[in-house]
Amino acid sequence: MKILVPIKRVVDYNVKVRPLSDGSGVDIANAKMAINPFCEIAVEEAIRLKEKGVATEVIVVSVGDAKCQEQLRAAMALGADRAILVETAERLQPLSIAKVLKAVVAKESPEMVILGKQSIDGDNNQTGQMLAALLGWGQGTFASKLEIADGAAMVTREVDGGLQTLKLKLPAVVTTDLRLNEPRYASLPNIMKAKKKPLDTLPIAELGVEISNRSKLVKVSPPASRKAGIKVSSVDELINKLKNEAKVIS
Repeated sequence: MKILVPIKRVVDYNVKVRPLSDGSGVDIANAKMAINPFCEIAVEEAIRLKEKGVATEVIVVSVGDAKCQEQLRAAMALGADRAILVETAERLQPLSIAKVLKAVVAKESPEMVILGKQSIDGDNNQTGQMLAALLGWGQGTFASKLEIADGAAMVTREVDGGLQTLKLKLPAVVTTDLRLNEPRYASLPNIMKAKKKPLDTLPIAELGVEISNRSKLVKVSPPASRKAGIKVSSVDELINKLKNEAKVIS
């Protein structure tokens, strides 16, 4: 079974980001970049399936500029077999990404696509669902457990009321949640081996995908700062402030 794992290059989650002075986006100059944490969980799950003998090949794919090769090499150091970079200088939105991934799926013919449920920069939580719809495949989102047997995937997913288990006929799309696994660290020998693993670069124009964005980023601004809290000396004073100052009770 061949597994395709899309990954995204994002600012490392430990970095405190700040908006650009003109509000046009986030300042990523000299910022440490990394694999999106949810994507890293997807890579780990695909590698574990290969180690169990369920999968035969794990392919990672990213859509972006040449700098994304760094994250693709990192994914191969974790255990992925090869990588594909769909190269574009344009920042694409979820629907365009899903269309690109559909074209990659058509070229590679994987039995499963595993990807993070969302990226920590856009937080859209849309690409996996859109990809499944475009492919006409079954989907299991927010997976906290994944098992493959008899040509089907058993996906335990986290929902508001608890846990829900779905049985998906393969091929299928699965999006990963935080509790699915804990990604491993890449060892130095595997980092060195990853440098020799195949990484194919594919210009996005070759896929013949229409990638026009359908929404516009108006402004990026930091959240409003919170006022300092105060101490009250009595319940009556608290009620008075809630009623007359905060106006949250009547």
